[in-house]
Amino acid sequence: MADTLPPPAPIPAPDRHQIGRLNTLWSVLDEHRHSPTGLRGRMLAAARRIVERVLQRQEEFNAGVVDHLNRNIEVAEQAHIASTLMIRWVEDRMDPAVGRLDAAVDELRRYQQALAARERRSDASVAALTAAHAEMRASIGVLQQTAQALKREVARVAEHGAATGGASSPDRTLAQSHPGTGAPALDSAYVGFEDQFRGTQDDIRARVAEYLPVFESASDVLDIGCGRGEFLALLRERGIRARGIDINGAMVDVCREQGLDATEADALGYLQAQADGSLGGLFAAQVVEHLEPRYLTALLDAAFQKLRPGAPIVLETINPACWFAFFESYIRDITHVRALHPDTLKYLLVAAGFQHADIRYRAPYPDRDKLQPIPPHAALGNSVETLNANVERLNRLLFTWLDYAAIGRRP
Repeated sequence: MADTLPPPAPIPAPDRHQIGRLNTLWSVLDEHRHSPTGLRGRMLAAARRIVERVLQRQEEFNAGVVDHLNRNIEVAEQAHIASTLMIRWVEDRMDPAVGRLDAAVDELRRYQQALAARERRSDASVAALTAAHAEMRASIGVLQQTAQALKREVARVAEHGAATGGASSPDRTLAQSHPGTGAPALDSAYVGFEDQFRGTQDDIRARVAEYLPVFESASDVLDIGCGRGEFLALLRERGIRARGIDINGAMVDVCREQGLDATEADALGYLQAQADGSLGGLFAAQVVEHLEPRYLTALLDAAFQKLRPGAPIVLETINPACWFAFFESYIRDITHVRALHPDTLKYLLVAAGFQHADIRYRAPYPDRDKLQPIPPHAALGNSVETLNANVERLNRLLFTWLDYAAIGRRP
């Protein structure tokens, strides 16, 4: 096993190498040394007595150290033998325990690997179930909206039959095309599409709330393509009188269930039926990209006639100048007719007579997901600046603002 503890290092035996030498060299005084006679002998004897008094304590210390070592070397040897025997005894009993521990650790690792494999299978199953649940919810939503659409169409057919005394084909409405778009009516299916790809009602509320300050002092605001009524509900909460229209009857039903003023109607026909100067504001989010160019210009001309002087107009749409927005959002929706560059939509507002036209960009692409520059590198030199300039250029093309709004006012 890779993490088995190594065996303990053996305790070295006591070193007896210098014991014999210490026993012979501990005495620094030679009492048997022969002294010469005469004056020289007497002088040496006097000097020796002086030196012996100085070295006497050193000799006593040496004798004590040697005696202490001689007494304890045997004790150290006995302790060494005892520790060696103890280590061997422990090793004899640890080896089987370590083996059993290794086996237990190996078994635990195999169990963990089995659990990890089971968890991966569970994650895959949960992901599959989540995807299936999302598909089922979308299907149920479409079925519910389809049932409401059929009920509404049956009521219309019955009302028309009662009024005319004849039968009417329910296939007429389902087969008709939206004016100005050429796209077939999707009704209930498109409600489910909005729920899945455009975002929840809370998401849309948070997004369109940015436009509330534009309509702060307005009244009689018209929301074209009101959808599920997110902006109408926000205006109602601010005490601003507003109504909405949508060609999708299922969307209108969602609005009416919330007590909002919504009508199923074509935008251009509805506007042309209003009195000149009767509207205090016009809002259309994610609508203009569904319209043919002639229809759009006619709609802007009608809006100019029906808005009061000073009334705002706000047209939000996908920003095709951002390649990510175009390829990820615009082409996903089969009801889109034409992408509008910000400069184009601003020009159309000005051409229709609106003033103070401006483009307000929103929904920036997250910086963390953009192409990242590289730090300076001595080996690369000026190549780093060139590469980072190209990265910035690509980011401006691919990952900028996802949406924009063209905003103007009726003079």
